[in-house]
Amino acid sequence: MSDLPVPVPEALGTVVEAVQPTHNQGNAATGGIWLVEGSAGSAVLKIARPPTDPPSGNPAWPTSDDPGHWNYYRREPFAYRSGISDSYADFGVAAPSLLSSSELPDGSVALWLDVVTGTPGTSWKPADFQSFAERLGAAQGSFVGRVPPMPWLSRGWLRSYVERTPIWAKWDVDWDHPLAQVWPVAVRRRLAALWSARLSQVDRAVAAPRTLAHLDVWIMNLFSSPTGFTLLDWAFVGEGGLGEDPANLIVDSVTDGYLPVSLLPEIDAAVTSGYITGLRAGGYTGPVSSIPSFIRAYGAAKYSWFAPAVLGRCIAEGTVGHASYGVRGTAEEELARLTGLVTMLARWADDLPLD
Repeated sequence: MSDLPVPVPEALGTVVEAVQPTHNQGNAATGGIWLVEGSAGSAVLKIARPPTDPPSGNPAWPTSDDPGHWNYYRREPFAYRSGISDSYADFGVAAPSLLSSSELPDGSVALWLDVVTGTPGTSWKPADFQSFAERLGAAQGSFVGRVPPMPWLSRGWLRSYVERTPIWAKWDVDWDHPLAQVWPVAVRRRLAALWSARLSQVDRAVAAPRTLAHLDVWIMNLFSSPTGFTLLDWAFVGEGGLGEDPANLIVDSVTDGYLPVSLLPEIDAAVTSGYITGLRAGGYTGPVSSIPSFIRAYGAAKYSWFAPAVLGRCIAEGTVGHASYGVRGTAEEELARLTGLVTMLARWADDLPLD
């Protein structure tokens, strides 16, 4: 019953019993992700796809054969083949095991990965976030000032990301529209200013000490088990700043509705304290008092687009959300649900702690 683009490994057995596609089809660097169940076992097949003519996927997620590109299609295959994806393993954060990889005639790369089990990040409690952040902090503390020199590792990722966010926040937002009234006026004013000054926010963020960062740490890429944590999707891995990954985890824990925004203060506190504890355990000797400011700077910079994109789409289209994932209500319900999050981003832009 298999119509997969590559042969199935012998370890899965002689019969393919089920094939379930699981990927976001908008990313041009991904030619497909399938959970494949065979008569003798299961595995995940992921295809890393080169640029196509005409371009594949969503214009917001183009790929490139340039190793310096933020979405370089071979970065994840290189990460698995080189062992970079195992860089955090000694600290309790593992990547899926690479079972095999192969080059395809069109330049794509096929990765067969072990199936990850455990509790998904979408079901975590604040204590899980804190435990993970400790391990992440220890790993990243050990890499401060010694990011590996591989030319395919991403560098300057945040700036490349923020420079393309007008693709999502493409509307001339009326911050006083009736739909926007659910957000306090002072918050709306600060969010508008943050959007206008987003590149200055990047400048503020990237002053943080450099380390080896994953750059896509969010609850959909995380699993926990009694033996540790597993972190998926190493397609952006490279040089980043202390606080960059924790900021992403805090903000993106609630954006899609899997966890309630009411948990955000607890998640913020848990991730921040856990990360600081981990940094010290990993050998970081710099001033940890600056780490919360780094987290807030990265969060405000990366998500400077979020409020204008959400509000603009609600006003223009009457809807919001991603077709492939998320738990959604009406536009009015979503704007109300996100009030706590956008308020936090407004405060982070001014480097204020969350009350």
